[in-house]
Parts: sequence; C-alpha cells; structure tokens
Amino acid sequence: MMVVSPFPFVSVSGAPHERGRQYGSSVPEQVKLSIDLYGRQLAKFGYSAVEKSRLIKEFAKEIEAFGPHYIEEMRGIADGAGVAFEDIVMINARTEVIAKARLERGALSMEESELDDGCTGAVIMPERSATGTVIHGQNWDWKAECVETAVVLRVRRDDGPDFMTFVEAGGLARCGLNEAGVCITANYLESERDFRQAGVPLALIRRKVLEQEHFAFAVKAVATTPKACSNNMMLSTVEGFAIDFECAPDEAFQIYPSDGLIVHANHWISPIALAKLKDTGLVSVPESVYRDWRVRKLLDEAGAKLTTNDLKHAFFDNFLSPHAVCRPPRPAMSGNLSATVAMVIMEPARGMMEVAPLPALNRQFTRYSFTQEPVNVAVAAE
Repeated sequence: MMVVSPFPFVSVSGAPHERGRQYGSSVPEQVKLSIDLYGRQLAKFGYSAVEKSRLIKEFAKEIEAFGPHYIEEMRGIADGAGVAFEDIVMINARTEVIAKARLERGALSMEESELDDGCTGAVIMPERSATGTVIHGQNWDWKAECVETAVVLRVRRDDGPDFMTFVEAGGLARCGLNEAGVCITANYLESERDFRQAGVPLALIRRKVLEQEHFAFAVKAVATTPKACSNNMMLSTVEGFAIDFECAPDEAFQIYPSDGLIVHANHWISPIALAKLKDTGLVSVPESVYRDWRVRKLLDEAGAKLTTNDLKHAFFDNFLSPHAVCRPPRPAMSGNLSATVAMVIMEPARGMMEVAPLPALNRQFTRYSFTQEPVNVAVAAE
C-alpha cells in the first residue's frame, strides 16, 4: 500500500489577527499553492490584476458584513504567509469567485467549467453506533493537487469553543468539529437558482457553525444565512442528534436520519426540494446517484451496531471505480486531475478527527485531538 504523508497540523491561539498570523507563518508554502491553484483559474478566464481585485473585493464586503473578525484573521494569514490579503479572500470564497468569473466570461460549457467539491458524507446515530455515540464523516472529492494544499487546523479560542477543521491552506474552515461537540461536513449541490443573488461564501458559514457553543445556533447559521449557490450541509451534535440541510441560495430543506443513518452525496433527495427546483448538478457528478446508495447499503450490511471502521470500510468502497465512493486520481471531465483527496472521520464524544490523504491509494490515518498532538493510527483493515 502506498504511503502518503499526513496533512500538516497547525495549532493557533490568540486574537483573530494573531491566530491568522500563526496559521499563515506555519504553512506559507501550502497557502501559496492554494493561491496558485485558484489564481490560475482566474487567469484562464482572462482576468487582469485589476479585474481580479475588483471581483474579490465584492466577496470581502459580504464576509466583513457577516463577521469583521473573519477579515482580521484573513489579514493575519496574509501577513504570516507573506501573500496578498485579497488572495486569502479568494481561497475562502473560491467556489463563488470562480463561478462568478465563469458567468462574467460566459464560460459555461462543461469543457470550460470546473467541478465543485464532490463528497459522500454520513452520520451514524447513537442507536446504530457500537459506542452509543455519534460518528460523522465524509470523503472529500476534489482536485488531486489539494493533497499538497490541505491542512488540519486547530483553533484555541478565548471567546467560544475550540475547534478543529480539515481545510485548504489559507481557508478558515471546511469540515470539522468543536469542543462543544458540534460537527459539520458539506457536499456540492447545484440548482437553477445558483448565482442569482449575493450571499455569504460557504466556507464562512461552515466556520460560523464551528464557533457555536449551542447546536441550535449552528442550525441557524446553515439554514438561514443567504448563500450565492446551493450546498448540502450535514450537522451533528455529541448530544445525539443530526440533521442534513439541502440548501438552495434562498431556502433550506431538512432531511432527518432514517434507520439511524444520514447518508448524502451530490444530488438533491428531499421530495420537497425536488418539487420546487431543478437539480442541475448531475451533468458534473452522475455517479452521485449510486454513491450514497452504496454507503448506506454497506453500513446496513455491517450490522445493527456500527464502528468507525465500518464507516471507513463504506467510504473505501470502489464499486464502479474510478467513478466510485473512493476515487483514485484520474482526469476529470474538465481535464483536471480529480480524486478523493481525503477521508475524514469524526467522533465528537472523544474530541477526535481521523484523516487519511488519498484514501484510494493509502489507508494510513492520522488522529487529531483537542488535547494531544497528532498520532498515526493503525491502517484500516481491507
């Protein structure tokens, strides 16, 4: 089995700007790689430096209105990594920035577009868990190059619960959990309502969730914050509850656990949502229709009581590979190298997150904790 290096671990504390400075100075090369990855896309659309600055400033205004401390932290990251502030904004709003650039340039064909995040996510509820506690995880399918740009960030806060997030370097959050036991993962969705209104970038909504002491306010952040585009966000709490929100820019549709599980890939499944909007994403992720089916099937076959290894086994599934739950690096329809970049498994009752880079090629996990330094854990059984 191929050995892939663990993602860098960054632990920061202090006021927002200081946290950002520590973050940026810890992984400056990874931050610069993130900037290059998305900056190249804007250059491909013909954006000059002036046009790029104008585009990104629009999103900076949305972020500052949502929370000025996010802007302070981004300025700190830029200072620490020795890069431009607007490039850190670009990383944190990259879905929205690239999509708006496409729209402005009229680059809407499949050949010219970039696939957004694929993912297959799942929550095992306490009644199905061998430990009687929530298990929450996902596979993150995206650009294979991001195995060189992603990090695990631990933020120690004076003004709320500490949190950990698996995130692209320079980003404030992606999936993760906090010390209050709130967890979030997210999956790409698409509808005809996308990019018709301004909204808070998705990364900042996820970050807002991780700052919450109480689960109710995590729900509020996901369900009520205006967005520019669709997204699926799955929330769970250590107290034993989970809910999935299929989010259009202006509306959120609730999906509750069934048979002790929530499983979601990259297509809309809420009957109410499907009656009200059009799923326009299957052209990009047609395999989504069987990825969630496979994960649920494998979990159900594993028995009445499930472990983290059962969830890993389901996420390692290679049915109909390479278009599978666990994807090896391969050329995507847009020409980029696409892969399952990481598998993330969270146990909020233990305050732990396990992450495996490129799981189609590597089964070595690193365990990250609120109280200890990262440790390698046993390779998952075949």
